[in-house]
Amino acid sequence: MASLAKFAVVCFAILAAAAAAFADKSNIQVFALPEGTHPHDVAPAPDGAVWYTAQAAGALGILDPRTGKSRQVPLGDGSAPHGVIAGPDGAAWITDGGLNAIVRFDPATQTLTKFPLPADADAANLNTAAFDGKGRLWFTGQGGLYGRLDPGTGAMRVFKAPRGSGPYGITATPDGTVWYASLAGSYIARLDGESGAATVIDPPGKDDGPRRIWSDRLGNLWVSLWNAGALARYTPATGQWKTWPLPGKGALAYAVYVDERGVVWVSNFGANAVLSFDPKSETFFAYPGSAADAEVRQILGRPGEIWLPESGLDRLMLIRTAPRTAG
Repeated sequence: MASLAKFAVVCFAILAAAAAAFADKSNIQVFALPEGTHPHDVAPAPDGAVWYTAQAAGALGILDPRTGKSRQVPLGDGSAPHGVIAGPDGAAWITDGGLNAIVRFDPATQTLTKFPLPADADAANLNTAAFDGKGRLWFTGQGGLYGRLDPGTGAMRVFKAPRGSGPYGITATPDGTVWYASLAGSYIARLDGESGAATVIDPPGKDDGPRRIWSDRLGNLWVSLWNAGALARYTPATGQWKTWPLPGKGALAYAVYVDERGVVWVSNFGANAVLSFDPKSETFFAYPGSAADAEVRQILGRPGEIWLPESGLDRLMLIRTAPRTAG
């Protein structure tokens, strides 16, 4: 009798999971972009649009989710934009590796402002950016540097990164402290807002390869460990790490993002999927790419929406999520 009851519970759990999966898929929408766009990063805009870096087209893309139509703003000859974020001023801030410059796009005036890096930082290979608590823009360059830009004055400082090449993802905690991840250097680092000095924190494994990093609302840092195929959490208050291997074989953890509910999202190149991770239950749920070789390189969102750039398919995917519950 007990075994029968146990079997019934298992069957109910399987049916519930299947129903949840169906419900989740019904909340997915895919937007086709112009062929050859290669959208690398994505950022919801304050006005309801969605910005994306059209890396192969040398442009900033602008999608209207209501109509599904997109347009692209050319950034200049030689442009190859990597990252884009929405700044506190409502503008799009772009790290452009081709131009070796930070580019600001003002949606109100439709104008571009370029902030070139110094001549001695010509091999920066710009990656991503984040604003600190004082409104200054910090950025990474895989060529072995990171930098700080004051948008008000245009003053820029560039710093050599510990262990040379590798600075990649970057984030700011709720108190405004900036951290970045170094893929080739295999570490994360806390930046001093005034001196610019980097304090290196090693991951649990010697060659884990932290790729991207994101802070939750408590200041915990979530890190995608590319080489280790795992999701990790570093707690600055205690100096403790905890890791969760991504499910399946051949996992490659690329992008990471924490939504307003505290759910963590990570892309797995090895499985052609994006995973949501519930820190409370420590469980993963997979959202397959819209087709093979989706290559989701970055994740960002706004309340109720998770945006994924499928760089290998010239598409953006939207996952609509449940409202945040109390607690």
